[in-house]
Amino acid sequence: MGGVDYGERIPNNVGLAEDRRLQRALESWQPRFLRWWEELGPSQFSRHDVWLRTAVDVGQEGWANFDYVRMPEYRWGIFLADPEPDRTIGFGAHRGQEVWQAVPGEYRADLRRLVVVQGDTEPASVEQQRHLGATAPSLYDLRNLLQVNVEEARHLWAMAYLLHAYFGADGREEASLLLERHSGDQDRPRILSAFNEPTPDWLSFFFFTYFTDRDGKFQLHSLAESGFDPLARTTQFMLKEEAHHMFVGTSGIGRVLARTAELMVAHDTDDVRPFGAIDLATIQRYLNFHFSVTLDLFGADTSSNAATYYAEGLKGRFHERERADDHQLHGSTYPVSAVRDGRIEVVEVPALQALNQVLRDDFVADCTKGLARWNRILAESGVSERLFLPHVGFNRQVGTFAGVAVSPEGRVLSPEDWAHQSSAWLPSRDDRAFVASLMQPVTAPGQMVGWIAPPASGIAGKPVDFAYVRAA
Repeated sequence: MGGVDYGERIPNNVGLAEDRRLQRALESWQPRFLRWWEELGPSQFSRHDVWLRTAVDVGQEGWANFDYVRMPEYRWGIFLADPEPDRTIGFGAHRGQEVWQAVPGEYRADLRRLVVVQGDTEPASVEQQRHLGATAPSLYDLRNLLQVNVEEARHLWAMAYLLHAYFGADGREEASLLLERHSGDQDRPRILSAFNEPTPDWLSFFFFTYFTDRDGKFQLHSLAESGFDPLARTTQFMLKEEAHHMFVGTSGIGRVLARTAELMVAHDTDDVRPFGAIDLATIQRYLNFHFSVTLDLFGADTSSNAATYYAEGLKGRFHERERADDHQLHGSTYPVSAVRDGRIEVVEVPALQALNQVLRDDFVADCTKGLARWNRILAESGVSERLFLPHVGFNRQVGTFAGVAVSPEGRVLSPEDWAHQSSAWLPSRDDRAFVASLMQPVTAPGQMVGWIAPPASGIAGKPVDFAYVRAA
């Protein structure tokens, strides 16, 4: 399959021109997508030249091209990874059978739901971030934001293609609804609550791309195991683009910490706010919030829906093929948390029921690696304080811990204790106002606002002081 055909109105590597009905349907959806982008995307930069990467191939090498592009002219398209010869379903009741190229009728509703929920998150991210460009700390960061935005929009295209191509009239209706729900809209909000939260500042954006896009990584990996081959191949390619989004978060927080640590050492103080930087206590509170909100995205700790998707062969586990079990989980158990008599206990439940918890645990382990990198920055700067991940029960609204007051250290609290202490653990109105006061745009190449350190290197071989975004 390989290369992408950019001679078509809709770039693709799926042979769209060979299916005129599907092509007409997607060409009808395209102007509605562009109208959504104009109304709810980063429209203030529609006339700027932005140094963006565009996918040109789905292979491992040389898959993207970098050049100046005006975002309304970005070539959003439909890209599937190359098919894997003789691929079989790797888990569930159909393990060992040939993968499906068409939607299995008995699983149609479940599969459509998986595609719709994934698709709904993609434009939500763009909507949440649409105002951030006005306060970008550098042109380097502005370019990274806009790259994330165009790729999230392309991921919307990926899911819209599946809905149009494989789900008939119902799929076309669902694809339209992806453009009609909006983040934070009281009447038509996005499906998942985390995608209705505002992203008001760049500290929130960096934590969003670190935690919430990391949830996307694990969800996409699970769907990449699907027995429905078009979904698996679509998400395999999406993961190539998703890696950059997490890099933006990882490196962004690292640069914030480097600047904070520099000022802490230079002035021998924990309070760097007077020097125009973000103190570690505030960074920790932001971390606590975004980590806890993202944990809710994995759903309830025990879930019959997750068990059904797995048994049906629709959604696997992270790195399913590397797991040393029967891939059907007959008789297997898995530990999950339970709150009993004011204490958190661990109980064993059937592994099929605990698949959301399995994925959440994999996510937490991955987050811990990034946290270690951030703490190395503090240590190497001579700062003794460290960041930490709060207990998984902290500030939760979904699952076992919903409605249970849990401290960052994992103590179950009374409602009164939570009300008295939670302001020390979550961003306050004053915290958000202070961070907002720092959000001043920098528009000269190579310059950085004072609360963040410069990156170690530029993008695609360009220097840090390259003009990554140029006004018309």
